[in-house]
Amino acid sequence: MADEKILIVDDEEHIVELIKFNLENAGYKIITAYNGIDAIKLAKSEHPRLVLLDLMLPGLDGFDVCKEIRRDSLTANIPIIMTTAKGEELDKILGLELGADDYITKPFSIRELVARVKAVLRRTVSTPSFEKSFNLGNLTIDFLKHDVLRNGEKIDLTLKEFELLETLVQNRGKVLTRDMLLDKIWGYEYIGETRTVDVHIRHLRKKIEDDDKNPRYIETIRGIGYRFSSGE
Repeated sequence: MADEKILIVDDEEHIVELIKFNLENAGYKIITAYNGIDAIKLAKSEHPRLVLLDLMLPGLDGFDVCKEIRRDSLTANIPIIMTTAKGEELDKILGLELGADDYITKPFSIRELVARVKAVLRRTVSTPSFEKSFNLGNLTIDFLKHDVLRNGEKIDLTLKEFELLETLVQNRGKVLTRDMLLDKIWGYEYIGETRTVDVHIRHLRKKIEDDDKNPRYIETIRGIGYRFSSGE
């Protein structure tokens, strides 16, 4: 864990110090930023294992920081947990749309925050896949390199999108409920937040399907979940 560096981004110094103290006690190395510009610079120069990103920041807000991190190939796969005092669903959905891996609303317990950090980091550790690659139609997936090609051209997926696609493909032909996908991809109980899965599926379809309104690969099973085409 000693090499797992976390970037905390928040303009409230007392919150930064509180989170920093507890994450350091949990064994993580911490770097901090108090505005969006510094956050982007540190993400690119320090390449942390995870970014804990507040939404309401001076200058560039958390949404802009998230977009910039996802736009740069050097930082695109860094997991992001967004934090904010806002509880509106639209903020949460927009954050997920932009590529955030998780979302926690202030006030939160430190215990919950540490648990979520551990869960996200645990999910992002590379583990061998039982398949090295997969091909169907115009889609090619290299599980070892985390590369996805459509019509021979590389598609940029967020880490969460890739994990979701990998899970669906490796269970192709089977119906996976939203709760099953939440448990597998997000790694902890995410009660009442199945919308999270729908947001990521929508984004994934836009990237891998020729027509995301009439998907060929990812099928919606109404009221249950999703199924990836078996190719039969």
